[in-house]
Amino acid sequence: MNYDVQYDVKGLKYKELKGLSEKQIAFHHDVHYAGYVKKRNEIHSKLKGVDKSAANANFSDFRSLKKEETFNASGQILHELYFDMLGGDGSYSEDMEIMKKIKEDFGSFENFKQELFAVAKAARGWAILAIDPTDNKLRVFLADSHNDGAVWGCIPIIALDVYEHAFYVDYGPDKAKYLEPFFSNLDWKAIENRYKRFKSVYS
Repeated sequence: MNYDVQYDVKGLKYKELKGLSEKQIAFHHDVHYAGYVKKRNEIHSKLKGVDKSAANANFSDFRSLKKEETFNASGQILHELYFDMLGGDGSYSEDMEIMKKIKEDFGSFENFKQELFAVAKAARGWAILAIDPTDNKLRVFLADSHNDGAVWGCIPIIALDVYEHAFYVDYGPDKAKYLEPFFSNLDWKAIENRYKRFKSVYS
């Protein structure tokens, strides 16, 4: 199976985002995200012919391919979620199930936003709102790279990319200035639909 680069499911245009330039989003999508998809396909192709009998934990072609498979697959998945959640105006309804769950698990929407932004500032790669399978609660997890910091069984609902490639064109080294524009472009209807789709998995 070959994976295809997704523009995003809503047909979002680069220039429609507030506070995130067309150039910034184009680099992010067409270079970084597309690169993970390309490399994932390349790795899967090479795995078909790699010598599995030479597999070794110190070094082997098989080990290297399997290690980078998780990096590129996770990079693809998280970026597709990132772009899929953009394109809104940041507005939401208090009646949304995701809002009720956020308030239940974080105490308030402002507490959630503060937690997300704090994790984003502390992370080198991602701040991820996810459903925790151990108690069915929403938590914000920190990932320093695509395949580091993940919790087995968790389902990501919002993926906030804080790699430098996500903001450097527009904001230089000031990552904090990028967080509000990201948040103001969230499509809470899409987030609500994703939450409702997965909320019952562990309930």
